[in-house]
Amino acid sequence: MSTALVTDSTSYLPADLVAGLGVGVVPLHVVIGGTEHSEGVDIDAAAVASALRSFVPVSTSRPAPAAFLERYEAAAAAGATSVVSVHISGEMSSTIGGAELAAASSPVPVTVVDSRSLGMAMGHAVLAGARLAAAGGSAEDVAAVVRRTCEAATVVFYVDTLEYLRRGGRIGKAGALLGSALAIKPILGLRDGHIVPLERVRTSTRAIARIEEMAVEAASSPPEGACGVDVAVHHLDSRERADRLAERLGARLGGRVDVSVVELGAVVGAHVGPGTLAVAVVPRFVPVDAAAAADAPGAAH
Repeated sequence: MSTALVTDSTSYLPADLVAGLGVGVVPLHVVIGGTEHSEGVDIDAAAVASALRSFVPVSTSRPAPAAFLERYEAAAAAGATSVVSVHISGEMSSTIGGAELAAASSPVPVTVVDSRSLGMAMGHAVLAGARLAAAGGSAEDVAAVVRRTCEAATVVFYVDTLEYLRRGGRIGKAGALLGSALAIKPILGLRDGHIVPLERVRTSTRAIARIEEMAVEAASSPPEGACGVDVAVHHLDSRERADRLAERLGARLGGRVDVSVVELGAVVGAHVGPGTLAVAVVPRFVPVDAAAAADAPGAAH
């Protein structure tokens, strides 16, 4: 018995981790000026940032069910007897629907998980599931730890402007901030799969300092049962600011926490725009050592 993990490109998992744990990745699509591209295949974040700045129309779309089915069939051919398929929040994308349609035709049972999240908040959950699966965890236990990790994650972010979120229709309750968008810098978060406004400050410097404080607070108080936390700093076309933020977080957390810097890809970047900074603080319920994963707190229910 073995369980394979499949996710989509909005998890923004580094290629070496994907390859090392055998995670299948289904790319979402980005349309720039009428031309469709596959995220991570023939389009990168820099191209999206350039298009947005030039006012070239940018939109996104989910993969066809056949793309998911191809991954499920590949997992079965490699010996998997089940698949856990983890995807971007259904509140922000219809991607989950494509996975569910494909699951009905899969040669092995597929558990589709709506992460209610995105980026490395989802990515670290996928990695936790993959580590547990490598240690022999059942599909039920793998799906449970993925859900638990996603639910416990904290995601806060800053955008230079709400305009891109408004254009893409992903702004949700944050629309209340639009009336004063020119006068404030919004701090946003993810709550149950939605983008929500958290605070408003007057400058980008204060906004970045505030998300740093929020991230330190979350990382310093992991939920019961966690054996650590992972922290990822996301950005779009703002590497220097992201590196500085990651350095400060690493110093304040005393080197106890792995802080990575991961650029947002084309799909999420199309909706948040250049200059975005985000921090994902993700509790770790499965040890990095896969041999110990089966005994991890909360790994089995």
